[in-house]
Amino acid sequence: MDSVTVSPKFQVVIPLAVREALRLKPGLKMQVVQYEDRIEFIPVRPAKKLRGSLRGIDTDVPRDADRT
Repeated sequence: MDSVTVSPKFQVVIPLAVREALRLKPGLKMQVVQYEDRIEFIPVRPAKKLRGSLRGIDTDVPRDADRT
């Protein structure tokens, strides 16, 4: 497990192994989420990259009888 140090400017360097595994590039936008006692960085991907990612999903949703 890699660890990082927070700089005096509150900056961190993402370890090389993580950058390579997630294919992170300089300038990539990241969403920052606080969850309980941790911080999560989620890469923001363009909507075009999501095309086809839900292929094969079951779109048959049972409806309530009063919603037909």
